[in-house]
Amino acid sequence: MTNCCSDKPMPSLAPGGIACAHCGGIGRQVSTLTLKHMVKPQFLAMVTKPGFRFCASPDCDVVYFHPDGQQLCKTDLRVRVGLKEAEEPAPLCYCFGFTRAMIFQELCTDGHSRIPNVIAAELKAGNCDCEVRNPQGSCCLGNIAAAIKRWQKMHGQTSAITTC
Repeated sequence: MTNCCSDKPMPSLAPGGIACAHCGGIGRQVSTLTLKHMVKPQFLAMVTKPGFRFCASPDCDVVYFHPDGQQLCKTDLRVRVGLKEAEEPAPLCYCFGFTRAMIFQELCTDGHSRIPNVIAAELKAGNCDCEVRNPQGSCCLGNIAAAIKRWQKMHGQTSAITTC
């Protein structure tokens, strides 16, 4: 298994990448291993072929799509996809169980979140299993950072403590 949380950059999406037929978003390829751990049992046979992509568009119900037209939606998965959830608790870190609500609560209470440091320490200890646990098949730290930035922008701050 590859270490999805290594310091190596993620492969970039080539221009003209494969787009989700539902929303037009360009998808990043995910491994068959990731798919088999995410889908409900009735979809296991479908995901044995390589080439599925993850659609990260928050407003799109499609989670995985294949160039041949096959799609898997949120209801076809065994887990909630935090990037596509409006209601809390929305999972962001699937290895260690951190949610968007947990991050926002720390930001509201303390003005900062310790969660990225906790995850980084676990990664350093070799406890990452993102390829199997995260529907994206990649490290969650980018999603964690984006959630923190979004909260800071909504509350007009960059690091100062504010009252929620």
